[in-house]
Amino acid sequence: MVYEISVQRRAEDDLQDIFYWIAEHDSIAHAEHVLKKITDAILSIARFPARGSRPPELPVGFYTEYRQMFFKPYRIIYRIREHEIVIVLIADGRRNLKGLLTQRLTQA
Repeated sequence: MVYEISVQRRAEDDLQDIFYWIAEHDSIAHAEHVLKKITDAILSIARFPARGSRPPELPVGFYTEYRQMFFKPYRIIYRIREHEIVIVLIADGRRNLKGLLTQRLTQA
């Protein structure tokens, strides 16, 4: 079964921010490469959503439905619904994500 994928607006903004940061500090070609790899990772989630691990920063009560996928150093945090994957956050995994993740999940 292939799940539908939806990307929350703030996760779209995350992806755009990543692209622009890489383009400015490295090159547009590298930014496009990273964007493609993150997109490929998101598409792979649709086929095997349960293979992702649970983010260790999750607040109590969110352990069962949220998972993460990596395209290092980036982390893609998503929620599994009945037949849908909801992308909640795309961020550099080297950041301290506890506060950001808590904020996103309580707004989701």
